[in-house]
Amino acid sequence: MALGGFASPQARVEYDAAYRRGLTALPAPAGQHDVRTAFGTARVYRFGEPGPSPVVLLPGRAGTAIMWEPNLKALAARGTVLALDLIGEPGRSEQTAPLRDADDQAAWIDTVLTSLALRDVHLVGYSFGGWLAANLAVRAPDRLASLTLIDPVQTFARFPVPLLLRTALTLIPGVRRWARQSFLSWVSDGAEVPGDDPVATVIEQGMRTYRIALPTPVLFTDAQLRGVTVPVLALIAGRSVMHDARRAAARARELLPDVRAELWPAATHAIAGESATEVNARILAFLAEVEQRERGEA
Repeated sequence: MALGGFASPQARVEYDAAYRRGLTALPAPAGQHDVRTAFGTARVYRFGEPGPSPVVLLPGRAGTAIMWEPNLKALAARGTVLALDLIGEPGRSEQTAPLRDADDQAAWIDTVLTSLALRDVHLVGYSFGGWLAANLAVRAPDRLASLTLIDPVQTFARFPVPLLLRTALTLIPGVRRWARQSFLSWVSDGAEVPGDDPVATVIEQGMRTYRIALPTPVLFTDAQLRGVTVPVLALIAGRSVMHDARRAAARARELLPDVRAELWPAATHAIAGESATEVNARILAFLAEVEQRERGEA
């Protein structure tokens, strides 16, 4: 299986320029780590001051740590936040070995948590990062205190056919640029994205310059979801193009033992940015609830 990588040295130069501009939109990191795993080196940015159990952020496809710009300030006011660039995607992480399946995807993230001596982690994943977060809870949950899934893909419901067709267009030479712009607009249900938006720019440049070679996320079985015992907050966007939102919310409620599955009817898949104030408040309330319950049980 091939490795992910930039299409050319020039493509990397162009992407790096967009990435550096994106970083300036974030709060200044308190530190950063480059963690070696069996599949490459993972870049981790640390924000906030020591406090309650840390929050670890897994971004959506090509989003990198920069996609959390609308959320970082609020989450870091609570305490330590660690934001990862994903191995096998554009960003500052570097892939050195193929990621073949869901076990490999869980293994490298577990290595990061272990290497940084992180325990009782509140894991937050968005879109593809939501699938990664759920996948870790299925396969290596020992270091997790809770799970927040923000419109996760292939987790509670399958990709719809229109999404697969539009994704395929972004890979065809000659129509890639138009298809990428159309795809990003479609994901946000036609909402206008400013041309200088740092998050959208990094995602668009990542899709343009980087060739991802990752396995397609596999929908979790009923048994796997029933086995997730940590508390879960699932925020499902009612206008998401990534799945049947009502079906996803219903399946989450039916199968997860300890879940708050919320359908946000007006939200698109861009929920974390378009409804940042509300999403941030809901995540923080959930984390406070989990930690209060843990103290009560201690």
